[in-house]
Amino acid sequence: MPFANFKVPEKTLTPKQKEEIVTRTTELYVEIYGERARNNTMVLVEEVADGGWGIAGDVLTLAQLGEAARADTLEA
Repeated sequence: MPFANFKVPEKTLTPKQKEEIVTRTTELYVEIYGERARNNTMVLVEEVADGGWGIAGDVLTLAQLGEAARADTLEA
């Protein structure tokens, strides 16, 4: 059974965006394994609580991610 697990910061995706992740991931597995994979593909979108994850030993918060996104936008 194909399985994909996405962990995202809580409250950063709309229900429609979560649906798109599930749909597009399922379609990717179907492209790779064929139509037989469709009914067995499991996609889990888990929301991680604010401050519940980190990178390089630093705890990340939604506020920090927002600052990084704004900085990327200004550089573009």
